[in-house]
Amino acid sequence: MANWIEDMFGVKKPVIAMCHLGAFPGDPYYDKERGMQEVIALARKDLNALQKGGVDGVMFSNEFSMPYLTRVHTVTIACMARLIGELLPEIHLPFGVNVLWDPAASLDLAAATGAKFVREIFSGVYASDFGLWNPDCGEIIRHQHAIGAEDVKLLFNIVPEAAKYLAERDIADIARSTVFNHRPDAICVSGLIAGSQTDPSSLRKVKDAVPDIPVFSNTGVRLENVEVQLSIADGAVVGTTFKYDEKFENHVDERRVRDFMDRVKSLRG
Repeated sequence: MANWIEDMFGVKKPVIAMCHLGAFPGDPYYDKERGMQEVIALARKDLNALQKGGVDGVMFSNEFSMPYLTRVHTVTIACMARLIGELLPEIHLPFGVNVLWDPAASLDLAAATGAKFVREIFSGVYASDFGLWNPDCGEIIRHQHAIGAEDVKLLFNIVPEAAKYLAERDIADIARSTVFNHRPDAICVSGLIAGSQTDPSSLRKVKDAVPDIPVFSNTGVRLENVEVQLSIADGAVVGTTFKYDEKFENHVDERRVRDFMDRVKSLRG
């Protein structure tokens, strides 16, 4: 297996915590009265709680830019770059970005901020809540190299949330062909929506199909299932679990983060 995970995060089976950002200018739920300063202040609070709680990495996403776009407006990328730029002196962990759901925009943001990795839907054709989802991986990877972001690690989500592959294909076959055709740095396997448990059997199928590629459990990892999930996966992306009362709309509860990470560290032995 590629050792970039341990090189980047300094541990086996890293936990990448989501720093979910509030709605931005142009988003339907943006709070115009409180403005960008409020979005930044809340992101800072969540970031600090995650870092103090002991996570291994952080990923910033425009989680509340709902309904999501597959071609994100420039204002969103600009706002995310401003926010991350203001927080950079306080970010003490490897960080990544995810501009939902636009892989080229995610790479642009990574190039602008120095993010080490991006997670996105890079390939496949899906019937989704966002319409027909049809990213052009060849163009995206060429764009990555054109903007000098070739060292940014690419986490391919091959089971997009709120979507299904347009043709019936076994998840193991999707994993194998994705690795052969696109050379991802890691594969992410998800549940239906944020906070929904990743099916362990699907996770196992993918890991068995591509044993030499890091595989992340991408949604729904929580205290009661983390042992099972990390017995299969090479790491986890965790968001909703870290929030007060485990509710997607809430902010990060440092105590929940600490309890979860204490359990993960005990599993690492």
